[in-house]
Amino acid sequence: MQLKKSSYQTNGSRHRICIQKGLLSKKNNIIKQLAHRCISKGGRNSTGRITIRHQGSGTKVKYHKVLTKNNLYCAIILAIIYSPRRSAFISLNFDLNSKTFFKTLATNSLGVGSIITCENKMTDFYLGCRTTIQSIPTGSIFNSLNVTNKIKFARSAGTYCQLLQKSTLFAKIRLPSGKIITVVPQTAFGTLGIISNILHNKEYLGKAGKNRLCGVRPSVRGIAMNPVDHPHGGRTNGGIVSVTPWGIPTKGKPTVKQK
Repeated sequence: MQLKKSSYQTNGSRHRICIQKGLLSKKNNIIKQLAHRCISKGGRNSTGRITIRHQGSGTKVKYHKVLTKNNLYCAIILAIIYSPRRSAFISLNFDLNSKTFFKTLATNSLGVGSIITCENKMTDFYLGCRTTIQSIPTGSIFNSLNVTNKIKFARSAGTYCQLLQKSTLFAKIRLPSGKIITVVPQTAFGTLGIISNILHNKEYLGKAGKNRLCGVRPSVRGIAMNPVDHPHGGRTNGGIVSVTPWGIPTKGKPTVKQK
């Protein structure tokens, strides 16, 4: 994947930088059972009131269900697909043992025809193989770390974890944020390699209308609002502590209760 700068035609597209998606599959609905309709509520509740700011509109998209359980498989990649609800690409796979289709997060440098496996113990390592931390060599980089069903790391575009040290029961791992955790069980699974779409942070939308299609509404300073909309509004320039729209202090709020 390479970056592409748009031609100088309009003011909105003059500075736009996007990723060439020529290697991706042209059809995202190859297996329709794995794609579900995603209903966007625009940040409003059942009565129509705005409960979440800076959300609204956006194009109709579908949610592609990705395999999250650590099922053992030996599959072949059939297509690399763009997912509108994720920053990373996903891959459509065919399990050679159970004869079923499933989708996973795509690993960088893997294409159509590559073989991916998931095993409890592994001796031969290659990109895309998924195994336990106990089998992964120290110093390796991997993604899609599943500590529990709810605790997961390194699943966005271009992210990865690094295995620093292993003990008898736990392992020391560096997260994509740079934080080091030491209580990861060695029975947790990880996929060797880096998540695909590593140039995602280099993209530049170029205009606000492109961001509106992603479901993001514009944000306005509180001091530019009216008093009924924000505590900072209505010529209250100075002499007031920075607060949220609901009047809660935002800067230096004490969190310790005085005994």
